[in-house]
Amino acid sequence: VFLFSDPRTDPWPLVYSPLPVTLLFAFYLLVVALGPFYMRQRKPLNLRGLLIAYNLTMMALSSYMFYEFLVTSTLDNYSYLCQPVDYSRSELGMRMARVCWWFFFSKVIELLDTVFFILRKKQEQVTFLHVYHHATMLFNWWSGVKYVPGGQAFFIGMLNSFVHIFMYGYYALASLGPRMHRYLWWKRYLTIMQLCQFVAIAAHSFYNLVTECPFPDGFNIAVFLYILSLIVLFLRFYYQTYTRGKQ
Repeated sequence: VFLFSDPRTDPWPLVYSPLPVTLLFAFYLLVVALGPFYMRQRKPLNLRGLLIAYNLTMMALSSYMFYEFLVTSTLDNYSYLCQPVDYSRSELGMRMARVCWWFFFSKVIELLDTVFFILRKKQEQVTFLHVYHHATMLFNWWSGVKYVPGGQAFFIGMLNSFVHIFMYGYYALASLGPRMHRYLWWKRYLTIMQLCQFVAIAAHSFYNLVTECPFPDGFNIAVFLYILSLIVLFLRFYYQTYTRGKQ
């Protein structure tokens, strides 16, 4: 049962109430819906300098979060098979809760990915998969930080932060312009890495559902079903981009 919010994280920014993330979500959907109309009669913006700075910042933030997840879980002897949440105010318990909050906040920042696509009139990039993934991660990690900041959730944050180091590294190179395109041959392998991440998270959650682990089953079920939806959508993207595209 996870009806009670964690008293450690409950008063933290954006966590105390569902209202801030709900308003962010609504504003995000409004930008997705109305942004293309706003840009229709305007020239695409050249955001090269801003994009390089943004992508390098997100790469650095992802590196920091991966380091914090890995080091804190190692120092606290986390189990990769079954790890209940440490609700204590111990130094390591608070350190894990803090990096979970930063991971949630990174999902707020990542909404800018979509804004930049719209301002650059790269509307073909604003797919259902893109919007669905960005919008839902807001609520997923808001509930994670509010109720279970740590425990099994660390595995998701750690893996995703690791993948995002490479993803934002790719975006940073791409934002340098056409002369860098010959160095971006590894986009396909980035997608494969993302799919492997989802499979690992699905297996991790499923294992906890079929074994006795004192981590809320409700969260494991939600994670498992959500990850299945991402696997389906990313496989479809992989087929359309790399298989059908080649044919």
